[in-house]
Amino acid sequence: MPANGLTISVSEFKAKCLGLFEKLAARKVKRVVVVKRGRPVAILTPPMSRQDEAGAIFGCMQGRVTAPKGYDFTAPVLDESLDAATGKLHG
Repeated sequence: MPANGLTISVSEFKAKCLGLFEKLAARKVKRVVVVKRGRPVAILTPPMSRQDEAGAIFGCMQGRVTAPKGYDFTAPVLDESLDAATGKLHG
C-alpha cells in the first residue's frame, strides 16, 4: 500500500464511511482500498482538481492520428465549390 493509503474491510468501511469521505475530500488520505475476505472490491480516491483534470485532458490524443508523409492539410478537399448559405454543392 502506498504511503498515505488505507486498506479497510467492508464492515469497517460501513461503520466509518462518512469519516473516510471527509479524509479523502481534505486530501488527508490519497486512496482507500475496501476489501472483502481479503480481496479488493473497491478503490476510493479523491476527485482530481480542475487544474489536474485539464492537464490530464490536454494532449491525451497525441500520436493517435497520423497523416501520410507530405500530406497537405491546407489543400482543398472538394473539387466543386460549396454554397456557404445552404451547405449544398453547386452542380
